[in-house]
Amino acid sequence: MRRTASPLSLVLLGAGVFLLVLAPMLAWYVEPRAKVSPVDIDTVTVFEGKGAYFDTDKVKTVEGADLTVTRQVRGDVADSSDEHAVWDVSTSVDPDKSLPAADPHDSLQWTTERWVTDRKTNRPVHCCDEEPYFEGEAYLKFPFDVQERTYRWWDNTLGATVPLKFSGMKQVQGYEGLRFTGTVKATKTGTRQVPGRLVGSKASQVLAEEWYANHGVELVVDRRTGRIVYAQIGPRKTLRKPGAEKDAVVLLDSRKIAFTEATQKTQVALADNDSSRLKLVGETAPLGAAGLGLVLAAIGTFLVVRGRVRPEGVAESSQ
Repeated sequence: MRRTASPLSLVLLGAGVFLLVLAPMLAWYVEPRAKVSPVDIDTVTVFEGKGAYFDTDKVKTVEGADLTVTRQVRGDVADSSDEHAVWDVSTSVDPDKSLPAADPHDSLQWTTERWVTDRKTNRPVHCCDEEPYFEGEAYLKFPFDVQERTYRWWDNTLGATVPLKFSGMKQVQGYEGLRFTGTVKATKTGTRQVPGRLVGSKASQVLAEEWYANHGVELVVDRRTGRIVYAQIGPRKTLRKPGAEKDAVVLLDSRKIAFTEATQKTQVALADNDSSRLKLVGETAPLGAAGLGLVLAAIGTFLVVRGRVRPEGVAESSQ
């Protein structure tokens, strides 16, 4: 008598072993390579709020104005690589009078930046004509797998990092994210030549001091991807007479400028889609493959061990 393994048992055993090998590959090899910042990004986020701004035509600060901040982020695919992502960022601040701005130079404030980050860690990479030089852990996004701790967020107006502490969870358009908050106390950020009378000086021209503060920064972040689904800022920019302790002119001041509802919905949809794909590759598929692989391998092993008993020399067709 001899035992032989049926083709079915070998197929089941082979499939089970394949799935058991596939499971850790998905979790430890495929997911880490999928968890990288994109290089072909092209997104627009819009903030809206009310506040004060300095109207150069009226030569005075206008209160209670509608303010819009528009930020466009475009990836430079040619200069990016497998290791780092290069993003060009254009940000404009407009009152209603300059909207829609056919040319960003017509905006109340317009800045351009070039951010270079490590695609895996989100840390700054100082190359590829980076502008400005920046540090920290978070800016346009947070690192993947966001933790419930304080992060160093780069504030470009301040020119330094700001600690944003974890402040619990928050729902944005029905999607839950991690909430981080912080403030910036009034800080001198530079000088600007202006007519002396503008800041209360008798001199015809003075180098007025530029001061910046932020009433409050609030960011709600998707845990898995680090995408910001809600952002709120409270910028205050002023001028002071050299050496003075009080503000002389308010250039920009708002308690709350935040993502519009449309921007929130777009960011939530992108975060949900990217998070779901990473979860599929990193959790759902590996667990499913491991579970099914164990079952198939166990059944295949049982059938191989059990085999089919028949007398030696007896043809298969006679059974």
